[in-house]
Amino acid sequence: MPRSGGPGDYERSLTAAGEQQAERLVTELAAVHPTAIFSSPFLRAVQTVQPLARHTGLPIETHHALREWDSGIGPTPDYARFYRENWTEPWLARPGGESLCQLSERAAAILTAQARRHRGRIVVGSHGTFISRALVAFGRGEVDWAFSRAMSMPAVYRLDFEDGRIQAAGPGLRT
Repeated sequence: MPRSGGPGDYERSLTAAGEQQAERLVTELAAVHPTAIFSSPFLRAVQTVQPLARHTGLPIETHHALREWDSGIGPTPDYARFYRENWTEPWLARPGGESLCQLSERAAAILTAQARRHRGRIVVGSHGTFISRALVAFGRGEVDWAFSRAMSMPAVYRLDFEDGRIQAAGPGLRT
């Protein structure tokens, strides 16, 4: 969550540690032989997939629909209380924000569309709540506030869109 007076999401970059983590992802992500790389337009998401783009020669295509959750919650030190409330009542939307149910719909729509469009393996750089709600949308019921909060960063999840079925695998998901 950005701090008050700090850079906005479009300008907030990775830390030095985040840049090193992104570099370490290259081997793992290149092993899936991606046919396209997508990212949220938020700078830190783009920077997370940049090393892979350099390695593969693929361009990064940003999509506004891959952005983090528009919670309607301004910078606050007790954001976790509000997030927990939203996970308990996922249909709740604050003024100017979207509900977690709406986020799930947005995530499922953009990920499904891009997977169909590219008929191959795609890599997506996005954000914790976005990814958590995508997993919920694709039937991973064990994904809740505790799961979302405990996600490692960066977290790598694999969604397989085959034969009209979607399967998910990654840290903390039961198979």
